[in-house]
Amino acid sequence: MVILAAISSLMIVLFQYFYRQKNKGKLQIVLSFFRFLTLFGLFLLLINPKLTKQEVILEKANLMLLIDDSSSIGEHSEEGQIDSIINAITGSSALNKKFNIAQYSFGERLNNTDSVTFTEPKTDIAKALNSLNRIYVKSQGPIIMLSDGNSTIGEDYEFSSTNQELPIYPIVIGDTTSFEDIRIEQVNVNSYAFLKNKFPIEVFVTYEGEASIQTELSISIDGSKAYTTSVRLGPDNNTQTVNALLNATEVGIKNIQIKIEPLTRERNTFNNQRQIAVEVIDEKTEIAIVSSFSHPDIGAIKKAIESNEQRTVSIFKPDTDPEVFESTDLFILYQPNQRFDPIFKYLQKRKLHTFTITGPSTDWDFLNLAQKAYTKNSFDQTEEVTPVLDHGFSLFNINDLNVDQYPPLETNLGEVLVGRSHDILFGQRIKGAEMNEPLLVLTDADLQRDAVLFGEHIWKWRMQSYREHQSFNVFDDLMGKIILYLTTDASKNRLVLDYKSQYLGHENAKILATYVDESYTFDPNASINLTFTKEGVDDKIQLPMLLKGRYFEADLGNLSAGSYTFMVQVDNTNILKSGKLTSIDFEVEKQFLSSNYKKLDRLAQSTGGTLFYNQNVDNLIDDLLRDNKFKPIQKSNENVVSLIDFRLLLGIILVALSTEWFIRKYNGLT
Repeated sequence: MVILAAISSLMIVLFQYFYRQKNKGKLQIVLSFFRFLTLFGLFLLLINPKLTKQEVILEKANLMLLIDDSSSIGEHSEEGQIDSIINAITGSSALNKKFNIAQYSFGERLNNTDSVTFTEPKTDIAKALNSLNRIYVKSQGPIIMLSDGNSTIGEDYEFSSTNQELPIYPIVIGDTTSFEDIRIEQVNVNSYAFLKNKFPIEVFVTYEGEASIQTELSISIDGSKAYTTSVRLGPDNNTQTVNALLNATEVGIKNIQIKIEPLTRERNTFNNQRQIAVEVIDEKTEIAIVSSFSHPDIGAIKKAIESNEQRTVSIFKPDTDPEVFESTDLFILYQPNQRFDPIFKYLQKRKLHTFTITGPSTDWDFLNLAQKAYTKNSFDQTEEVTPVLDHGFSLFNINDLNVDQYPPLETNLGEVLVGRSHDILFGQRIKGAEMNEPLLVLTDADLQRDAVLFGEHIWKWRMQSYREHQSFNVFDDLMGKIILYLTTDASKNRLVLDYKSQYLGHENAKILATYVDESYTFDPNASINLTFTKEGVDDKIQLPMLLKGRYFEADLGNLSAGSYTFMVQVDNTNILKSGKLTSIDFEVEKQFLSSNYKKLDRLAQSTGGTLFYNQNVDNLIDDLLRDNKFKPIQKSNENVVSLIDFRLLLGIILVALSTEWFIRKYNGLT
């Protein structure tokens, strides 16, 4: 086509400039050249010639080498055993030719690393496998997993394998011999108990063996035996649940030791005992939720508040006799309307704290007159609002809170005016635009504290907390902090501490502190020191609390087991706070002595893989090399590229036409 275009352009030029033309000098040749360029360029634009380039790619399958990096692997495997297996797989030239090999390790979470230390305190096999499935969502390659098969946290990987798309080839690490063993499988207990009441403890005892056995289980509180019972188990009845009720006689943190007497031939006695802690308190907060209609928010709020055993929640209608509320410490008013008039009169009389939740069903004409803390000029137009965390909030610690993915709430549009000293926890965002309106605000005036949420469907936030963390704890902790603030009668605390009263041995104990100056503005220049002492030890240890963004933190490292008292003080002030915490000696990785090869075998079969032992690594390599499912795939990409740049060609045509026209006019030609 290009050659034909050139010939056609030449023929037209010869006909126009040389056929039956008397003057055939140099001028005709120059003009014919520019005419040829013009015609040839126009023909090229019409033809638009293209080049096709074909690229062939050989795409290899992915092979994921997944290594259990928990401390139990380091104890149960022989020295150098894991390294030899890894080197045999990663060093195989045949495997590297067939697969793209990627190495991962895991403990509590998946790590993309080629080094293992065997120091992880927890093992979550299901989470590691699910993470690989998300990373290699369209891959058909195998997973080689080096593990003892003992998962200490998370889902049961055998049942979660129903969603497993990649074939798994486990290599069993550790001793496969079964030993007679009795162990405390699990202990269920509430974190809090109330003074002069009984608190329950539920203990699950498991036996592995072929004989019928009888032993004794005992429970001690601070070294004094409080409960004993006999346990009878056998091969057909290998699990027993022991329920005990213990007396809470003194206030404070009580160290409770549960112990089951070991068997004669038992090798692993570490799992025969468990230590826990229970805090005995002598105070309980009673909270009333008042609503004129049913709503999922009420159930979510009740569940969140009662996750702390110190608090009980009751649900009432607005027309309930006020005498019922004599022992109530806090009122949660859900979407008040005219029926709430007796409740507001009762609240004004007793000056009780309130947490008001409003929404599309709220009667704002009534609510604006019933209280003076805030008003809203409602437009009676429903809109969805998403929360925006106010990082300047300082009433309690919110540093670990992230609400970016929280679903929107429903509210009525309108301007909100807060008439008291207040702090905004959440602002409003509507359709991506941040509004200068509060969504959740806490007020304080004359030692009367109130909170108001301008939106309904807060139950969705609790569900989102579970989706993100597989636990309601984040939402429940936030609700607990709001309730604690509202039920504290003291004036604003300038120093707020955040810590747990109990830490398991594998957890790092941290104490967080938030400090505000006299204007209640966060003070990053403050110097805060922590002094802590172990019970029974005279030496005091002092640590500076380090600034981390908008809070201070003291990392106590890996505390040894025991009870500790501590004091946090702000330098050059008389502001200080003290507390107690307990570190409990417990290593979950020591609960298992043998590898769970049977469970790994079931995992392999359900995913289309095969179980191997550490001495059969060569057989595994041979099987993978022979398996046609993992052959490299040849793919071709065809790229079509235009031969000409039309902008450049149009420029050449324009220049040729202009030059020809100028020469013709200059020489007096038409």
